[in-house]
Amino acid sequence: MTVNASKFFTSKLRWIGAAVALLALIVVAIPSHAASSSSTGEVTTGEMADPTATVLSGQKYTLNLHHLHTGESLSVVYRIGDTYLPAAIEKLNYFLRDHRTQDESHYDPKEFDLLHNLLTRLHKPNAVVDIVCGYRTPWSNNFLRTRAANTGVAKNSQHTLAKAIDIRIPGVATRKLRDTALSLQAGGVGYYPVSQFVHVDVGPVRTWTFRGAGDN
Repeated sequence: MTVNASKFFTSKLRWIGAAVALLALIVVAIPSHAASSSSTGEVTTGEMADPTATVLSGQKYTLNLHHLHTGESLSVVYRIGDTYLPAAIEKLNYFLRDHRTQDESHYDPKEFDLLHNLLTRLHKPNAVVDIVCGYRTPWSNNFLRTRAANTGVAKNSQHTLAKAIDIRIPGVATRKLRDTALSLQAGGVGYYPVSQFVHVDVGPVRTWTFRGAGDN
């Protein structure tokens, strides 16, 4: 009887040990909800403008804009890391449409990077940029050119190519805005001290000053 009892308890212990091992495997296999939450600021599908991607990580590039002609405002993340967000670019294209004709174009995204870099260089990354003029149709550009003998509007303006924006930044002097834009060496910089705005484009690097009253 003693031998049988010993075998019984030995068998029982082995069964308990196997059960504990199985339970441990089950616990390990269950995913941790805490581990699945992101603490790195990565953007999930629900936050993404591009539905074909699952996750984008990296710096978020934001622009805060106010259009002086339409009265519209826009705050948008247009790029994450090295990826431009198509839906955000579409919003910017509409926002920067020709306010006379309502026509849109397809902006060169480097123009948005230029604005972002300009704000960074000014140490005002969250500042609102006042838009004096965005895209111009050839008709609108010619209309501005013919309003006076000298309007400061180029015949083949980068505005008609959706590569230029005329801007002001509240609280930043026009001259300082011009000088900071020149320091970027990213394209053309036009200085309009009378109308108090600066033209910035991503065309060839060049600079000019127009001391008349520009009309945009």
